[in-house]
Amino acid sequence: MQEATGAHGRTGPGPADGRWALAPAGGGRVRVCPLGADGRPAGPVRTEESAAAAVRARPQVGRWVWRATSDVQAELLAAGVRVARCYDVEAAEALLLGHEGRAEEPRSLPAAFARLHGLPVPPDRQPVTHETDPQPSLFEAGPVPLPDGVDPLDALLEVYATQLERTARTTHSDRMRLLLAGESAGTLVAGEMSRTGVPWSAEIHRELLRELLGERYAGSGLPRRLVELEDEVSRAFGPGVRVRPDLPAEVLQAFARAGVRLGSTRAWELKKVDHPAVAPLLRYKKLYRLYTAHGWSWLRSWVRDGRFHAEYVPSGAASGRWTTNGGGALQIPKVVRRAVVADPGWRLVVADAAQLEPRVLAAVSGDAGLAAVAGGTGDLYTALSERAFSGDRAQAKLALLGAVYGQTSGDGLRNLAALRRRFPAAVAYVDEAARAGEEGRLVRTHLGRTCPPAGRGGQVRPRWVRT
Repeated sequence: MQEATGAHGRTGPGPADGRWALAPAGGGRVRVCPLGADGRPAGPVRTEESAAAAVRARPQVGRWVWRATSDVQAELLAAGVRVARCYDVEAAEALLLGHEGRAEEPRSLPAAFARLHGLPVPPDRQPVTHETDPQPSLFEAGPVPLPDGVDPLDALLEVYATQLERTARTTHSDRMRLLLAGESAGTLVAGEMSRTGVPWSAEIHRELLRELLGERYAGSGLPRRLVELEDEVSRAFGPGVRVRPDLPAEVLQAFARAGVRLGSTRAWELKKVDHPAVAPLLRYKKLYRLYTAHGWSWLRSWVRDGRFHAEYVPSGAASGRWTTNGGGALQIPKVVRRAVVADPGWRLVVADAAQLEPRVLAAVSGDAGLAAVAGGTGDLYTALSERAFSGDRAQAKLALLGAVYGQTSGDGLRNLAALRRRFPAAVAYVDEAARAGEEGRLVRTHLGRTCPPAGRGGQVRPRWVRT
């Protein structure tokens, strides 16, 4: 492979949509080269002093191909360099393995390279979680290494070219290419979000904690309001009784002594009980959750310099949903959101998904009736309620979302029957996906993201299920 030492001028392949590969070369340096349509080198390999220098020198590059966005993006953002598009080989490997019914196999570049050469496949490193402490440990493991003597750029190019061939063989290759591009774009977005953080007022957060929980006592004791509620719960069970509401076993025993048998201390079950301990216990549970999940300890761990910094993980769940590595950024309680305050001169923009799930279902299922409802300019659930639920918007919303997410208890079955009469194609589409999962088949989204069979390995024969 021809190699040259690069200057910081224009060295691109010419076309604005060209792809370049980037791999580490040791000592902070990187090696780069233009790529052809087959993923193979289309020009000389050049060495640059850093990833930031390589990207900055080539603003015309349409898409950078690298092992993992997380390996390079921190350096790029620290240098003030942003990449518009990339191809994350390890993210793509995870999607392709899933599509092939091999979701349990390691997804790293070294693992993919080993599979191509019949070598022992190294396991993926377990992700490090930072639920209470966002600071990384000195002993955290780095990326899975390549075998000794294997050049990182050569391995990257070989695996990438093979991924292009595998993508072309998928059932709907055009959709899979779109999914891979979107997944890689998600890694860029997640990295920028993690670094930038959410504007957060620690002062307002502390104020709402004092307002709801009261002052903190010295040491590790509970705040005043929780102590008061604990006493109130205990008194409700009789003189001299001591019940710690944060211990479910004690709560269940106390109710049992009072003649009330409970299966759990979940709120929905407690609300069915007529007992003076229920009301303070429910208040305690709500405030205790705030105290443990978003209290003073959370504030100290996750908020610095006016920003809440979490690590966002694209496709952290098998369904493709994002997760966060610590901090609970995707599940911030409504009351705590008061602390999200825009910086001076900026404005927060709040947007919802415009009832996304039923609109997507209408599009992929081809149900003409649901498409007519979803295609209107007004509120989708109001329009749905007028057609199938006698104007009851709340019931219409619960029915449709229950069908999408598989509710089969309570009013779920009755609501599903009403939907099936009005929108047979949409409900049949969801039913087929459910049957596929129950029968151990692979369940795929419209673009090709694949959920492995529940409770089984991925070594099964794929079957396309449009969900």
